[in-house]
Amino acid sequence: MIEPLADLSTEQSDPRYSEIDRLPTEQVARLMNAADAKVPAAVAVAIPEISAAIDAIVARMKQGGRLFYVGAGTSGRLAVLDASECPPTFGTDPELVQGIIAGGVPALTRSVEGAEDDDAAGAAAIAGKEVGPLDSVVGVSASGRAPYVIGAVGEAARRGALTAGLSCNRDSALSAASEHRIEVIVGPEIVTGSTRLKAGTATKLVLNMISTIAMVRLGRTYGNSMIEVSAANSKLVDRAARMVGDITGAGLDTAHATLEAAGWQVKAAVLMIEHDLAADDARALLRANGDQLEAARQAASGGVVGA
Repeated sequence: MIEPLADLSTEQSDPRYSEIDRLPTEQVARLMNAADAKVPAAVAVAIPEISAAIDAIVARMKQGGRLFYVGAGTSGRLAVLDASECPPTFGTDPELVQGIIAGGVPALTRSVEGAEDDDAAGAAAIAGKEVGPLDSVVGVSASGRAPYVIGAVGEAARRGALTAGLSCNRDSALSAASEHRIEVIVGPEIVTGSTRLKAGTATKLVLNMISTIAMVRLGRTYGNSMIEVSAANSKLVDRAARMVGDITGAGLDTAHATLEAAGWQVKAAVLMIEHDLAADDARALLRANGDQLEAARQAASGGVVGA
């Protein structure tokens, strides 16, 4: 039995905001800002659980597993957003991190009535992705009670996948269905029940942590540089060139020209400049060293490829 909405902290009405429709704009903005300022502290309380989930997810991804986020409404849109940012930021295959939203693509821009309440559809979405034991599924629901999300997490668990539940209420049905419980308690919203506000902000912060730290652990950064960035526009071309220059000490013109010769692959360009390699030789050196730039640099310096 799913708990009534009225019992959820995210559905409570906060009397401090009961007259916002009569207040000056600046005062309402300050109230919202003060409420939002409490979100990072709520996230901080959940960091041990977030970290444990990330480490478990990464362990499976290192074995070839995928990461799925599943959500409905605002939670689903945030899930899809975070997943869609991984390929351009970290150079991942679009299949590696995927977002699933109740109602499908149309739900990204408008409400799809009843989609959130269809637990069978959630389970079917997981089955359709052929989720298996190496995969991880993170259910995202501010209330922690969305049937679509709970159905998806339940199916993922049945298939042996790692499961995590991200919600903004204590002891939710989603938490009960998940191996890893992430509960970020942000309390009532300034507009009662509008969980796109504090709950949405908390959700975005946690998803940022999950995807970013997972990619760091998987070697998709070099220090704090987006070494796998996809140079798909002028801004990213400039960023990639500056990255190559910062790592190698080369001027921007040299970095840009080498990047172009390397097919816009930052790691290959670094090796080409530092060790006077052709693009194919730089890529071969990376492959021999697990596609890890530092390992390839050390191997080239020591003269032992694959060391």
